[in-house]
Amino acid sequence: MNGQVQLQACGQPRDELRNQLKARLKSDRQVVVKTFNQDGKPEKLLRGLRQSVDAVLTQAWNEAGLPPEAALVGVGGYGRGELFPYSDVDVLILLQRPPNEETRRRLEEFVQMLWDLGLEIGSSIRTVDECLIESKADITVQTSLLEARLVAGNEALFDLLEVAYAGAMDAQAFFQAKTAEMRQRHAKYEDTAFSLEPNCKESPGGLRDLQVILWVAKAAGLANSWRTLATRGLITQTEARQLMEKERAFKDIRVRLHLHAGRREDRLVFDVQTAVAESLGLQTTGSGIHMRRASEYLMQRYYWAAKTVTQLNTILLQNIEARLFERCGEPQPINERFNEVNGFIDISADDVFEKTPSAMLEIFVLMTERPALKGITARATRALWHERFKIDGRFRADPVNRAYFLRILQAPVGIIHALRRMNDLSILGRYLPNFRKIVGQMQHDLFHVYTVDQHILMVVRNMRRFTMAEHAHEYPFCSQLMANYPQHWLLYVAALFHDIAKGRGGDHSKLGVADVVQFCQEHGLSGHETELVAFLVEQHLLMSHVAQKQDLSDPDVIAAFAKTVKDERHLTGLYLLTVADIRGTSPKVWNAWKAKLLEDLYKMTLRVLGGEPPSADRELKNRQQEALATLRLYGLPPDAHEALWRQLDMAYFLRHDSSDIAWQTRALYDRLNSAKPVVKCRLAPIGEGLQVAVYVRDQPDLFARICGYFDRKNFSILDAKIHTTRHGYALDTFLVTEQSFAKSYRDIISLIEHELCDLLTTAAPLQPPTRGRLSRLSRTFPIQPTVDLRPDERGQYYLLSVAANDRTGLLYSIANVLTRYRVNLHTAKIMTLGERVEDVFIVDGPTLNNARTQLQLETDLLEALKV
Repeated sequence: MNGQVQLQACGQPRDELRNQLKARLKSDRQVVVKTFNQDGKPEKLLRGLRQSVDAVLTQAWNEAGLPPEAALVGVGGYGRGELFPYSDVDVLILLQRPPNEETRRRLEEFVQMLWDLGLEIGSSIRTVDECLIESKADITVQTSLLEARLVAGNEALFDLLEVAYAGAMDAQAFFQAKTAEMRQRHAKYEDTAFSLEPNCKESPGGLRDLQVILWVAKAAGLANSWRTLATRGLITQTEARQLMEKERAFKDIRVRLHLHAGRREDRLVFDVQTAVAESLGLQTTGSGIHMRRASEYLMQRYYWAAKTVTQLNTILLQNIEARLFERCGEPQPINERFNEVNGFIDISADDVFEKTPSAMLEIFVLMTERPALKGITARATRALWHERFKIDGRFRADPVNRAYFLRILQAPVGIIHALRRMNDLSILGRYLPNFRKIVGQMQHDLFHVYTVDQHILMVVRNMRRFTMAEHAHEYPFCSQLMANYPQHWLLYVAALFHDIAKGRGGDHSKLGVADVVQFCQEHGLSGHETELVAFLVEQHLLMSHVAQKQDLSDPDVIAAFAKTVKDERHLTGLYLLTVADIRGTSPKVWNAWKAKLLEDLYKMTLRVLGGEPPSADRELKNRQQEALATLRLYGLPPDAHEALWRQLDMAYFLRHDSSDIAWQTRALYDRLNSAKPVVKCRLAPIGEGLQVAVYVRDQPDLFARICGYFDRKNFSILDAKIHTTRHGYALDTFLVTEQSFAKSYRDIISLIEHELCDLLTTAAPLQPPTRGRLSRLSRTFPIQPTVDLRPDERGQYYLLSVAANDRTGLLYSIANVLTRYRVNLHTAKIMTLGERVEDVFIVDGPTLNNARTQLQLETDLLEALKV
């Protein structure tokens, strides 16, 4: 009862007060949200929620019996006067002196009361001196106090805080800290606003970038609103209006995200984009390949808004920095049109781009030729932004401008910075009109994580890194090839155009060829150069398809690929573009196994192009000799391998590396007829995952049994090689991976060897497959599963290709079906592309020769793959 007595005023008990305030919050919230749903004005909602919380906090404060010299202060977003539906309510309880025990107890009861009301409270209790000490030590505290606002309590104490805080503010240090913090935040989001699931608050070009501008301007005493910034000459009236529009749009989106999710949610994830778009009145249009989802319209609007904010953010921060640090160095002439000012490139007159439109490309040429330049001045950036409309058909046809653009691509340094700046300023899209069509265009293929334009620039960046010594350690083989590649800038052209035709309907590889050929002809490239670039654009998916879906141990596969690529230059260019392309889709898609497949295909094809005819016998002999050389290092008897190798056919040696052959031979040479299963595990030589070899008497459900084990352990199978010896033993090899391998691989190796051996010894019946949980992306964009079963060219085996959404237990489900139909598996290529799997199996079995049974097998596989 004592707790109730403490929080009374005018005889009102604590429980009664809590219920009254809670009811008021709920009622006010319903009214405010209903009004927003009717008029769609986010400012009214933010203000209404803040006013409601102000009133409730004030009443709770007045009832709490706290010292009269204390003050309740709103800080952060709440202090700024905005409250999103599920945002924290950040408050500072300001005291004149450190609290005694009684005051501390009452404060704790007050804060607990606020939590009981259902508010997400972020609270701190400090004196004025403590506020100043904390703000010096923590930039977050300093920023939140910048927007402090008195809610209730002692006004004089709050005024004292404001005066002391303003006197302690070091505007220059604050500016440097906030811009450094912004750069770190941008790096967290890959320095792009164009991820497919951006955070509308934290991503580059989002709300936080707008807040940074106002924070540093307010700290410097320059302005506290967009209109004031325009009045002070830091931006134009038009720019101020644009910033207000974009800020309102982002607030509107964030409000709708909160309301839709029923919690604090600032990410525009796939599964809410459609709902948010439709709440804004956007609708899906078209159908089939010409369909545009409502979410695509929403996201394209978002990306264009974020691009505008990014540009104006750059202009404003430069202008504020110049005012703060009084930087007005003497212009150093570069040429008639440009000067260098404080390490930035600037225009010599405001009308440079108006009088000489070609200077809009020349400025980027100069940036690449003068790497010491830190960037473009706010003045020049603003002029570029406003004059970009002069890039039209006549501009593009001007030989001077075409030469400038090629000089950018051929520059020794700074190419990526130039292209990204050009894209941010809409210069690139205006010079390449087809590129402009894919700016902000989403990709619903479950493995790209960037919009099309950002993916393209990421691929160019990856290609560019192959030329840089400081990045040679990342992909040494690619760097070595690029170092000897003539005119490597042609690869940048191919990268720019490889996906430029996406979204038009039809095969984007074919459509992109017409675009790139036109570009090459207009820019004076020779016939040989044009042919190479067109080949790379048209075939940019070929190498990954062959490496990941076809049998590289088949000489005919290598011969056919070599015939397509024609020569070493085309092969090397395609290899480099393929690696850069896969790496530019998502950090999750590239792995060491794919790298090895592509490198193996490259080297085998290079030998064929060098005049060595594809020969299984020669390849067999080479691998055996390399394996024997490794075995000699193990100190085995010279004939130790013979008994085992007599039981292995040519397919085994062609499908395994020499290191794998030596490893398995060493483990099995003295266990040829082992009654117990042999399970050996090691770190994969490719540098990722574990290699697991299983040697046991063959049994019909062996593959399914092993897949079931890995599935229960949540291991992902990247590759599987299935082989049966001449004397009836299965020798199967799996490449598996899981996030924790790197931390405790020794224990995991021992566990797999022990448990898998026990499992294969007991031969328990197969457990029924379970429908594993789909990821959030897969639930939002389910793909229609496909199954394709057809005989290979020789009629010896069947190729089974499946595509579906990835989920746990998928491979085990497939293996279960194959076991039921007595289908023998020889090789499994497991390709995971983000949330999509495309697996290829080489199989045989008598049931496949019956058309009716084959059809039923495909039907059951589709059922197993179904979401």
